[in-house]
Formats: sequence, C-alpha cells, structure tokens
Amino acid sequence: MAKPNYSFEKRQRELAKKKQQEEKDARKRQAREAEKAAVDAENKTSPDEG
Repeated sequence: MAKPNYSFEKRQRELAKKKQQEEKDARKRQAREAEKAAVDAENKTSPDEG
C-alpha cells in the first residue's frame, strides 16, 4: 500500500488558498475601480460651487 504524500497535499492546499486570495483581491480591486469611476462621473456632472 502506498503511503500518502503529505507534502504534495499541503502544496495543493497552499496553491488553492493563494488562488482564492488572488480572486478575492481582484474582486475588491474591481469594486474599488467601479466606485472611483462612479465618484469621478458624479463630480463631472455636478455643478462646481465656488
């Protein structure tokens, strides 16, 4: 019977966790950019006071 390769399993978990974190960061970055674009558009359309 073959013994389990714990190093391989650990590496796979680490890679999965890293991929998940990168996807989360990408979603956050996209949300920030969308919010910034909305604020910029709002500032361009609102009249300047002053």
